[in-house]
This record gives sequence, C-alpha cells and structure tokens, in this order.
Amino acid sequence: MLSSVTDADAKDVAHLLAQLSTTATVDRPRREAIVTHHETELLVVRDHERIVGAATLVTFPLPTGLRGHVDDVVVDDEMRGKGIARALLIRMTELATERGIRTLDLTSRPSRELAQRLYESVGFVRRETNVFRFTPPVPF
Repeated sequence: MLSSVTDADAKDVAHLLAQLSTTATVDRPRREAIVTHHETELLVVRDHERIVGAATLVTFPLPTGLRGHVDDVVVDDEMRGKGIARALLIRMTELATERGIRTLDLTSRPSRELAQRLYESVGFVRRETNVFRFTPPVPF
C-alpha cells in the first residue's frame, strides 16, 4: 500500500489510469488525498521500482456494517497475464476478512468478460442488481 506518492509513482499511476479510462487524471492534491484518507488505500504491484498494477480499496461504516468497495483495478498492458490483478484482488479479499468488512463490492462493465471471470475465480459473486449513478454538474 502506498503511504506516500513520489513523482515517479505519480507518473506510473497516471500511465496506468490512462489505460483504464480516457477521462481519469491524478493531480497532486488528489494523490495526496488518496494516500492520507484513512478509509482509502491504493494497493500497488511493482516490477523493480515501477508500479505495474494498482487497485483502490475504500471502506466505510454503514448502519448495516462495515462495507468495502474495490475500484480502479488496472494492470499495465505489457504486464497482463502474469497474475498481477489476481494478486491485487486476493490481497483485497484478505484485507476485507482481516478487518471484518461485511461485504466487498466491485462493479464491472458487461463487456469485460475476462475480468468478470477473474473476479469470480477469487470469490466475488455476481449480483442481480442495477447500479445507478448521479454525476453532479461541473461548477464553472
């Protein structure tokens, strides 16, 4: 888990996020917020010093119990097929168990069939649900 982000780390994470989303950006304040926020953890896998895989774990207490959510799972294109995403997800499930998290959720687009098989292979169960999203308007 990253507890601080060097400029080299920031460059690596930005490179990974560009492979995940065309709109994702990580500026310095956001990087600092991620590593200093008590309920958000950025797990990474390094190949030598370079970050080649990452995933975010967010935990939050609700009246129904401690819950978790996995977001932004990404592995560098050049490193895919080496078990990096599996290692990140297994570590997420271990952390959930260790911390008494009642449920750990993640979402995936229907077109990402390989990713969904990976999620199921490490213990995630597909749910019959609809996901709704509200995006506040961008202030001018």
